[in-house]
Amino acid sequence: MFAIIQAAGWPIYFLLLTSVIAVALIIERTTALRRNKIVPPGLLASVVADYRQHGVNEESLKRLNAHSYLGRVFAAGLKNVKSSREVMKESIEEAGRSATHELERFLTSLGTIASISPLMGLFGTVVGMIEIFGSATGAGNNPQQLAHGISVALYNTGFGLIIAIPAMIFYRHFRAQVDGFVVEMEQQAVKLVELVHGERN
Repeated sequence: MFAIIQAAGWPIYFLLLTSVIAVALIIERTTALRRNKIVPPGLLASVVADYRQHGVNEESLKRLNAHSYLGRVFAAGLKNVKSSREVMKESIEEAGRSATHELERFLTSLGTIASISPLMGLFGTVVGMIEIFGSATGAGNNPQQLAHGISVALYNTGFGLIIAIPAMIFYRHFRAQVDGFVVEMEQQAVKLVELVHGERN
């Protein structure tokens, strides 16, 4: 492995750093975007049952806030349950926007890595090409320098693609996951508003 890094030349170090960051972001988002932490099943039913039995109190709101992202959205709505339907919906929407922003954390960075990795590989290719042309002297070509230039060009292109492809796959996957969670939170929040305002049984 070290021999490959040496053959790839100094541009590979930027790609290695980028790959470490990409792996860290993928692990962090895989851990953070778990269904149980965002939209746990059965939460709506338990919140409505608790509301009908005990009403709204500070302790239940704190518990909901700490429970999950969906719990935060529900807590924001229940805080304004005595206000009009519109006020309750507005508070839910504000909490939903805040939750969405947190769910999208680091996705822009991962998408950027997926986009720039091939360009960084291309930069390495250009460096390799410069070395290849630099190997030509008045007395002919320097085979060792020529071989090193080809190694730099090809290894950097390959590494750039190896980083970009998984990063793009995970970026698209996480984006779709977040969009799905946001839609689900919206649907459940609308149901909560309708249930507490007696528009649905």
